[in-house]
Order: sequence, then structure tokens, then C-alpha cells
Amino acid sequence: MKKYGCCFYFMLLFAQIVTAQSSDVLTIRNFGKEHANHILGEFVQLLALPNLTKDTVNIKTNTAFIMDMMNKRGIQKVQLLNGTSKGVPPAVYGEVLVPGAKQTLIFYAHYDGQPVNPAQWAKGLEPFVPVLFSNTIHKAGFNIPFPADNFYNPEWRIYARGASDDKAGVVAILNAFDALKKSGLQPTCNLKFFFEGEEEAGSPHLNEILEQHAALLQSDLWIICDGPVHQTGKKQIYFGVRGDAHLDLTVYASKRPLHSGHYGNWAPNPAMMLAKLLASMKDDNGRVAVKGFYDDVTPLTALERKALQEVPSVDEQMKNELGISAVESPAVSLNEAINQPSLNINGMQSGNVGKQASNQIPTFATAVVDLRLVLGNDWRRQQQKVIDHIKGQGYFVTDHEPNDEERKKYGKIIKVIAGEDSYNAQRTSMELPIVKKVIEAVKSTANSQLVLQPTMGGSLPLFVFEKYLKANTITVPIANHDNNQHAENENIRLQNLFDGIETMASVMMIK
Repeated sequence: MKKYGCCFYFMLLFAQIVTAQSSDVLTIRNFGKEHANHILGEFVQLLALPNLTKDTVNIKTNTAFIMDMMNKRGIQKVQLLNGTSKGVPPAVYGEVLVPGAKQTLIFYAHYDGQPVNPAQWAKGLEPFVPVLFSNTIHKAGFNIPFPADNFYNPEWRIYARGASDDKAGVVAILNAFDALKKSGLQPTCNLKFFFEGEEEAGSPHLNEILEQHAALLQSDLWIICDGPVHQTGKKQIYFGVRGDAHLDLTVYASKRPLHSGHYGNWAPNPAMMLAKLLASMKDDNGRVAVKGFYDDVTPLTALERKALQEVPSVDEQMKNELGISAVESPAVSLNEAINQPSLNINGMQSGNVGKQASNQIPTFATAVVDLRLVLGNDWRRQQQKVIDHIKGQGYFVTDHEPNDEERKKYGKIIKVIAGEDSYNAQRTSMELPIVKKVIEAVKSTANSQLVLQPTMGGSLPLFVFEKYLKANTITVPIANHDNNQHAENENIRLQNLFDGIETMASVMMIK
């Protein structure tokens, strides 16, 4: 078959010797070269398994496949970890104890994925039918067959749900250990593996698993393999993550839909009311106008501020890439923005649009508000601040659909459901000795500057590890930044996958 840039890939990925990189790193790189077909073949099989959290049958298939991957690699005590609740996805666990090792690392990734709408995926793509493309769809990439000669162009992409978020993490971690074992290299720490099955549902039962198996899950540091590398392509370490909370809002008006000609300018319009309410929550500079929203933020330390200042700016790159000319907060860079709490609208709905539009005043309008939290914020307190703001706008707040008495008594009625599947932010000190060792290990695999970020823009329930295990965590991502996680056409760039194997293997050999 025709090799699409295989020579370029060989030179770039496997033969490029950088002074800063050790012979061990190059050994792992050669492992990737020699076993590429097997690595990707196994990865494709895993991606073909539907992995929605509530799909009990397929969740079991995923756990069985991952346990088989672990057993084949000689990982010990491979088992499922359950909490006290029944019928929820378990975590998959295994360990490798190294004689004489004085420290223990736990490697985390999750095997569940976000819901899918196949109709939104590009023509010819199906969420659970992994395919190889010559580049991204947006760069005129086209479908090509998986080759059988171990050579891959670094820009090739595998499209499938979970390709980046987060089955790539599972595959990178397990193949990193495989590379050490088959190359005659020795981990310097005890290794434990923990693959969660409920992360995309907000990890509502993770605390049960951690409490139930606290003795088994003791460690010096958790390595979280999730999320994207820096937008420049540079490798990155996050020392914290933002928390997450939600509010479901529904504004009510007339009990039945009304003709907009007969009743417009007279009957209240819930869509307009909700739009005004949401607009009141932010000023024209993108700052949240809710009272006290920023009051309890824990400031960054001097070292964290220094690290943030050294993060390369990607504002112009991302404007270009996303096709936007203005940003919500002109005075704040992207790097600064993700270190602050935020309030965003995930979605709005009222009446019909497009071909279904009609001349009516709808009966209700609804929206989901997403709150991202930073260290110092409490998710319940942050939700309450927004609820208090809504009350300050003259609304009667209820947790149910209004009855006739309430409709007669109050002119502005809103139902607010505060999401319980929420969690706080978490941040680990950059000055911990074991954290410094991990930084050096990741640096040893990087061809360029390593990006150190105090906080990831996205959210993970890492505060749960801190709360129930008193554990320290850092996040070492591997996916490409344009991977479309949580959306249609999710993908993984092959260079990122193989780089991830090198990264995880180097962390397993921290000095």
C-alpha cells in the first residue's frame, strides 16, 4: 500500500535524537516503532466498544477488555473495585510492586465516554467505528486503511468516541508499562493502575470506591492522564483542576401558548425574561456580576504566578483557529481566564425555530448554567450566590412547576434545580519533592519547553481523592488540543498517542 508520509514519521518520531533525552526514552520510542501495529490494533478494538456510563452491558464489556489487557501485561491483582451502590460502573484496578521501591504512583484514566448523537458526526463517521484519516477533516483529511508495516504519519488521526477522552489515556498507560517490561527497563516506584467508569457522569460514586478501598489506594502521588496538551503542541503538566457545578433554570409565563399578534406586547414572554436574566449575570467585559462570585478565591502562590507568566500565549492562534475576532473578556488572556471561576450558558430552549417556528409566545424558557470553580470556591455556596442573584432580579424561586396559587401571587417565577453531581476545585503544590521528580521525567521526553499550568480549564473530581484519601494529584495530559472531546468527530492525533506512551513510561522511572 502507499505510505502516506511514513518516512517523515520515521525521522520525526523515532530517529530524532535530542541531547536532553535519555537512552531510556529512546528505548521506549523504539518500542513504539516496533509494536505500532499491535498498539493501534488493540486501541481500535477498545474504541469499538460503546462506553456510555448507563449502558451496563457495554460497560461490562469494556471492563473485561481492559482487565484482559492488564493480565496480558503481567499486572498483578487485576480486579474490579466497587463502592456500596449497586449497578454502577466499577473501577478497574491492578498493581506492580517493585522490590525495594519506597514510593508509589497511581496512574488514572477513565474508560467511559460522553453521550453521542451519530447524526452530528461527519458523513462516513460513526462514533464506535474507529477509522484512520490522513489529517483532520477540517484540513481535507481523508479515510485511509490502517497499514500493516508499523509506520505511521504523525498527523494521521483516529476518529471515534473516546479516542482522546479518555481511552487514549488507558492505552498509553498500559503500553508504557508494557514498553518497560519488554525492553528490560525497571520502574523505580510501585505502580498502581486505576481506570474509572463514571467520570463523564460526574463521578457520583467515586467517593464510595475510594472509601471502600482506601487501604489499597494509598500512594505518594496520583498521575491523572486526561485532557489535552498545550495548544502549541508542547507537553504540559497541570497541578490543579477547576471544580464544576450546574443550575437548571426554567422561567414560566402563560399556562398555554399564545398568538403573538393577539397577545404580544401584553403577555409576558418567558424567552425574553430568561434572556434578560442571563444577561444580568455578566457585564460587558465578561466579568460575572453575581455578588461575591470572586470573593473566596484562593490566590495563586508566587511560584504558580511565575509558572503562569511563562505559559506561551495562544490567544491569537485560537482566535484564528476558531474563526473569532473578539473575546468575552478583552482584558484577560486565555491562560488567566482558566484560573478564575466562570459562569457560562450550556444551552437554552424556548418555543421552536427554523422550519418549526410559529407566531407564538411560548409558555416557558429553560437554560443550563455551568459554573466552573477554582480553589477556595465551595460548589454549594457558588450555586447559592447565583440563586440569590436571581431572587434579587425579582423572581420567586421554586423547585417545582408553579401551581395556580403561585402563578396568581408572583409575576416572575423560575424553577431552579441545583445539580448535585458537583465538586470543588483542587490544586497540588508545585514544590512537593515527588512532583519535581515527575516534572523532570516529563521534561526528559520533551523536544521543547514544558508548559506548567497551575490549573486546568476543564474539571475533574480530583478534590475527592484529596478528601477521602488525602492524596496528591497532578494531571499529565497527552491528547491533541483539537480533539473534539465531548462533541462529534472526536479524534486522537497519532503523534500524541505515541508521545503519551513515552511520557507515562518516563514517569514510571522517576529518578
